[in-house]
Amino acid sequence: MRGVLLTGIICLSTPAAGCDVALMLAVDVSGSVDGAEYRIQMDGLAQALVDPTVTAALVAGNARLALMQWTGSGRQSVVIHWVEIANDNDVVGFATQVQQQPRLWRNFSTAIGEAMALSVAYFALVPECKRFVLDISGDGENNEGRVPRDVWDDLATADVTVNALVIEESVPGLTAYFESDVITGVDAFAVTANTFKEYPEQITRKLYRELTKAVAHLEGQ
Repeated sequence: MRGVLLTGIICLSTPAAGCDVALMLAVDVSGSVDGAEYRIQMDGLAQALVDPTVTAALVAGNARLALMQWTGSGRQSVVIHWVEIANDNDVVGFATQVQQQPRLWRNFSTAIGEAMALSVAYFALVPECKRFVLDISGDGENNEGRVPRDVWDDLATADVTVNALVIEESVPGLTAYFESDVITGVDAFAVTANTFKEYPEQITRKLYRELTKAVAHLEGQ
């Protein structure tokens, strides 16, 4: 994987003058996610970040990136705090950290609303950015802690958009729940991975869509 990270960048890009987007990547580590599925998420996310089109968009937008692991109530942690993305090497460094992150929890419930709530304070730390986006992945409905809809007002006040990558391997049709009860904010959307094996491809598409707002282009593919 390290070889992928080191060879995935094809050129250095010129960053924009200001921060276009602060993007927090929130990864589901609840009990429904086994060790192999955790590895797919972390390696897939790292690979997606160094995809040339995603890297170029991150650098062009002078993005800020952070990583959260989340599971049951009271068990959410931002494990990589905000990193400024000024050049391609910054992306490689962040992706390498993602790949190397140890899993914090293994056998707990699914507190989506708690993860959403935690993000608000962290977005306040990067006020220089024009957009705040929480990119949350999950493979089940909220079953503990605050209900996601109860966090929507706080997110709206902080101008945070929540997008989702929904993994339907264990719960077919789960995307409908995320669309009705989780995602919120300007241009919010959900992307479906039918299995964990589809996660790497879908997270790449999702990141590109978030960073470039190329909705029509992606939906036409």
